Amino acid sequence: MFREAMESLMTWKASSKRKPLVVRGARQVGKTWLLKEFGRTAYRSMAYVDCYDNEQVQTLFATDFDIPRLIQGLELASGERIQPETTLIVLDEVQEVPRALTSLKYFQEKAPQYHIIVAGSLLGIALHEGTSFPVGKVDFLDLAPMTFNEFLRATGDERYGQLLRTPNPDWTLIEAFHPTLMDRLRKYMVVGGMPEVVGFYVSENSLLGVRSVQQAILDAYDQDFSKHAPVVLVPRLRDVFRSVPKQLAKENKRFIYSQVAQGARAKSHELALRWLDDAGLVARVTRVNNPRLPLQNYEDQRLFKLFCLDVGLLGAMAKLPIETVLAPDDVFREFRGAMTEQLVFQEMVAQNLEPHYFARDDSRGEIDFMVQLGTDVVPIEVKAGQTVHSKSLTAYAAAHKPRLALRLSGLPRRVQDSIVNLPIYMAGELATMSL
Repeated sequence: MFREAMESLMTWKASSKRKPLVVRGARQVGKTWLLKEFGRTAYRSMAYVDCYDNEQVQTLFATDFDIPRLIQGLELASGERIQPETTLIVLDEVQEVPRALTSLKYFQEKAPQYHIIVAGSLLGIALHEGTSFPVGKVDFLDLAPMTFNEFLRATGDERYGQLLRTPNPDWTLIEAFHPTLMDRLRKYMVVGGMPEVVGFYVSENSLLGVRSVQQAILDAYDQDFSKHAPVVLVPRLRDVFRSVPKQLAKENKRFIYSQVAQGARAKSHELALRWLDDAGLVARVTRVNNPRLPLQNYEDQRLFKLFCLDVGLLGAMAKLPIETVLAPDDVFREFRGAMTEQLVFQEMVAQNLEPHYFARDDSRGEIDFMVQLGTDVVPIEVKAGQTVHSKSLTAYAAAHKPRLALRLSGLPRRVQDSIVNLPIYMAGELATMSL
């Protein structure tokens, strides 16, 4: 499989200002595979150490941070001779050994010649529990599920990905293949971007069985709740996580605590939501009431939408039949566009965009997403199908006169007054595309 993050890793390796790298991401987004592939293809050797349930590594980091001693211990634990510059050191599931995270400060200050990467699935939780973190001494890489473009490459449709991934797209050519691209997008919305699910789909060349693989991943997350969260928090974690499809399916997609479970309130369930956020399983998109830069200055963190990690997992959580997603006419009627917004959200996150949503103080005139592209604050409306009539974006454009307003829909590219309509499958190219 091709992961775009490999390019970021190569840039990290070549940097003269390279620091120890922390790779973050939810469980099963492909961190281990990516780092092993990076070590295999970019280094002469790799010293890989899994910290999970590893008493030797716990003991190794328990005493001091003497670098020669740590290197010798990591050689013994990995079975590999570690050479500066040519050996990649990988500590996986590093949240299990918090002092290994602390040691990165000493690797950066005293031994920058060693190339070291740590990865973990619950790092956000570990840090909030008081782990001493080497602030300013590390680089970060956040790994998300596979994007639509990565999915195209994995399924042998790289030529379509190349067609989309260009700063100046050939819109005439794209429109000629619009039905094919929409077909591929619907398949992606079923499969999603979890590497194990994509791998299953590619190896079987069939969508049959995809839901069972996704359910196994969801079951593993549920087991993580019991294993890593305080006992009193576990029922609330399940309530919040399982409510995401229902919350996104509402006409007003704003997250409402009282709809999580009977008697649920912010006071009782906020900690559970924060735990899920730290674990990378959900993410908030907060409201802004003023479309000006910087958007963070105008956000109201009390009002937000809550999105899932992956569009395929969202469909599995909602128990949405695969044939419903694949049907061009019915795909979004059943789920009110929730999956479309989920897809657009995760495509934006993969581009390091920070989406918000816009609504006036009276909750009217809501715009699905607001992002900064260059020096512009760009309103983005998401329409699941080919019916794109909506007063909100038109009224917003008339009131605020943005240089650019976007509508993502099932239609090919069209320019309508000040609004540019883009097909949904272009959501992953917003940061680099010339609009």
